[in-house]
Amino acid sequence: QVQLAESGGGLVQAGGSLRLACAASGSIFSINSMGWYRQAPGKQRELVASINTGGSTNYADSVRGRFTISRDNAKNTVHLQMNSLNAEDTAVYYCNAVLRRTWFDTTPLDAWGQGTQVTVSS
Repeated sequence: QVQLAESGGGLVQAGGSLRLACAASGSIFSINSMGWYRQAPGKQRELVASINTGGSTNYADSVRGRFTISRDNAKNTVHLQMNSLNAEDTAVYYCNAVLRRTWFDTTPLDAWGQGTQVTVSS
């Protein structure tokens, strides 16, 4: 079993900041990439940011320059620093990890957290 535990969501005024955290635990051999997705009401889930083992990052155009993703490979944690938040950032944010549970796994597992609500008031 693999668990992704998220924290850090909440209510913030427009222009404010929040920091999300996610810790992966359980039967994990290696993690290829970790990231954050979000889903607003009535919309599809979308990638916010991701980071691989080497530290290469990828951001959605809508958050580039405002959000920063970071990762601690030794602790299997990923953080998302969100600055200059606006109402369009309101969504449930999900932590994601693409990982292998054992050394002989040939197909990576796509693991998800349960989500944390971020609400930005205008």
